[in-house]
Amino acid sequence: MTARRWSVFLLGLGAGIALAIALVAGEAAVSTTRFCTSCHSMSYPAEELRKSGHFGALGVDPDCKQCHIPQGAENLHRAVWAHVVDGSRDLVREFTRDYSTVAKFNERRLEMAQHARMAMKRDDSRTCRGCHRDPRPVVPEGKAAHEELRGSRATCIDCHQNLVHKAVPETDLDRSLATGKLVFKDE
Repeated sequence: MTARRWSVFLLGLGAGIALAIALVAGEAAVSTTRFCTSCHSMSYPAEELRKSGHFGALGVDPDCKQCHIPQGAENLHRAVWAHVVDGSRDLVREFTRDYSTVAKFNERRLEMAQHARMAMKRDDSRTCRGCHRDPRPVVPEGKAAHEELRGSRATCIDCHQNLVHKAVPETDLDRSLATGKLVFKDE
């Protein structure tokens, strides 16, 4: 290789490494609860998280990213996609809608919950499985339900829809996916 080609190669390699570092650092910076709750409307669900059974259970205090952003190097592309697509949409809504009170936030709570549920459904509840690798329910009903659903297309979010945030009507995620619109359970 000529000196010029080596220079171009090294410059490209350096730029690629710098881009990768910026991508990873940027993703980490926008995946913090502090960043998420810098938008006023997200302070409401963050407070619900702190009061939920998921917070403090077994000495773990999850934050927004554990449930809403796929974690790990193997999921970096999913995390970036979530920030670019979902984050951009949420940012636009933050500036174009009024979330100044919990009541105004609650007017759109079902819509936001459904969007989060559908994202989890499409991703096979990947974020749930980040912590719950081998769930083993202790109550007979839970054991029976998990056994019945083994091998089906069901994923965590199909049954566990109102664990952390204020409850809203549960939705049939398979039918919602199939129809492209919100379908309530038992409709």
